[in-house]
Amino acid sequence: MKAIVIENYGGPEQLVIKDIPKPEPKADQVVVKVKAFGINRAETYMRQGLWGDVAKVSGIECVGEVDNDPSGTLKPGEKVAAIMGGMGRMINGSYAEYTCLPSSNVWPIETSLSWSDFAAIPESYATAWSALHGNLEIKSQQTILIRGATSSLGQAAINIARKKDMTILATTRNSSKKTLLKSLGADVIFLENHNLSETIRKAHPEGIDHVLEIVGNTTLKDSLKSVKRNGRVCMVGLLGGGTPIEAFNPLFDMPSGVHLSSFASIMLGTEYFPLANIPMQDIVNDVMAGIYKAKPVKVFPFDDIVKAHQLMESNEAGGKIVVSL
Repeated sequence: MKAIVIENYGGPEQLVIKDIPKPEPKADQVVVKVKAFGINRAETYMRQGLWGDVAKVSGIECVGEVDNDPSGTLKPGEKVAAIMGGMGRMINGSYAEYTCLPSSNVWPIETSLSWSDFAAIPESYATAWSALHGNLEIKSQQTILIRGATSSLGQAAINIARKKDMTILATTRNSSKKTLLKSLGADVIFLENHNLSETIRKAHPEGIDHVLEIVGNTTLKDSLKSVKRNGRVCMVGLLGGGTPIEAFNPLFDMPSGVHLSSFASIMLGTEYFPLANIPMQDIVNDVMAGIYKAKPVKVFPFDDIVKAHQLMESNEAGGKIVVSL
């Protein structure tokens, strides 16, 4: 089978198409015939070797058809979405014609969406749903700030929060993206800066209910200052880079009574974060109905994986990048 292999750690040009053996599943695994997959920033870090040694074939999500399920639970040809379960890190991932992963990390899904539209959903919506409904425990009429809202994860979060009837504040580094965020349902849009909490507090003197922190370490301290007592901040991304926060002292840098947590999709499919916690079929149905706006901004053919990674690293995508087989 054809697969995109990391030749050496480095730039996008290190992604090379090669022939490798088709995977054989163990008893608790499923082989998926990959039809399309989303591109994620985590894969750029893995390609560069920034997260240590990883599998030669990257890719943490995909959509496709069941090729082989030894348990017989999933039938050959059945449509599925697959996510993490070690893909791209401990085991070869979805940048291939076939991938093999734990059955605990596969959703059977019924959908009439095209493969490329379907592929724009799994990672972004699974992460956004888990953070918003799990960590933040959002409720209607609350106010949430989404930092890094033009990312595919940020856009998914806006869709979910809008359906929950929340007041949505959103940030972007690019003023030209304001129209996009408005169209998704953001109520107030800010240009990203490291002192945004001062502006937030002028409009909300007691603070807001929640912050979904996608920019990461560079703005986390400021996000903590934005929420009210018993408010919540959940960190889910590192759009601003992975350099650790300098001189972070929780006792002094975290306002009293504010709750800070994180969510990483690497946990999905584990005992405490089963896929059953995420209503993926309902999410896909809402995309089909137009309730969630989740179309990819750019679809590349398999042979153009280098261009797909170059677009991701340019920070100009403004949404989900998908590769179609």
